[in-house]
Amino acid sequence: MSGAELTAGVARGVGRTALLVAAARAVETHRADALAHDAYAEHFVRAVPESAGWPVRPEQVPGGAANPLWERLGRYFGLRTRVLDDFLLRATGAGVRQLVLLGAGLDTRAYRLDWPAGCVAYEIDTEEVLAFKHRVLGGLGAVPRAEHRPLPADLRGDWTAALTGAGFDPSAPAAWLAEGLLFYLPAAAERRLMAAVDHLSAAGSTLAYEVKTAPESRAVRSGPVYTAAREQIGVDLLRLFDAGPRPDSAAGLSGRGWSVSVRTPYEFARAHGRGPLPEPDDALATNRWIFAARPAAGR
Repeated sequence: MSGAELTAGVARGVGRTALLVAAARAVETHRADALAHDAYAEHFVRAVPESAGWPVRPEQVPGGAANPLWERLGRYFGLRTRVLDDFLLRATGAGVRQLVLLGAGLDTRAYRLDWPAGCVAYEIDTEEVLAFKHRVLGGLGAVPRAEHRPLPADLRGDWTAALTGAGFDPSAPAAWLAEGLLFYLPAAAERRLMAAVDHLSAAGSTLAYEVKTAPESRAVRSGPVYTAAREQIGVDLLRLFDAGPRPDSAAGLSGRGWSVSVRTPYEFARAHGRGPLPEPDDALATNRWIFAARPAAGR
């Protein structure tokens, strides 16, 4: 691929949101009270002409702490990164050695976290996103800390054959992560994805994912977070979100025998002492982080 072709997959559409999250992770990394660190994130942002001028450090944020995009939404992404990092590290600490990152985007968990020996990280995303990430990380001489197996696939279709073909073992437990993914999938694709995860998950497997639980009001949709994303970086999140009714995937997993916990981001913000808290007409009010576990045999 040419340079322009490599960046095209992250310069537009849903791929552009991966750059937004990378920029937020970069800003978070350089905060004095950072919850998460990703030394690679700013390099993705700077590698794409359309995002090269975005902030990657707190002092570069226009308006500082008053900026709804890089402060409120950005701190949300920083908190989310930390919480989901912890989720995966807990799973591997309990003996899980297969990690499946669904819609991996520009996250670099395979490179930036300390994994136990024998861990394999499967990253599933579009060919364009994975090729761009590979080029940037390769240029930095980055070395993964787990065995890294990127798998180009469309998560709206059948991706399971690619995963098992790459060595994933359905008879062994896995830790699954769908971070910032389901907002953009049609309901039918979300149902298929959850059914596939259930089918491929041995006892002892875990899953974390993020959803919005209800349609947002007109006041929220015209509020500062969504407005700032459009005006400051040209990302219309509301147009990218799938507008159809959402399935209750948490209830579906419970019905399949999984133990499910539904949490709000604010619980973790309070626990960590930083991160977004509720506010009027809140773009984060309906966001939920779902944690599910398939009980080990005999429990």
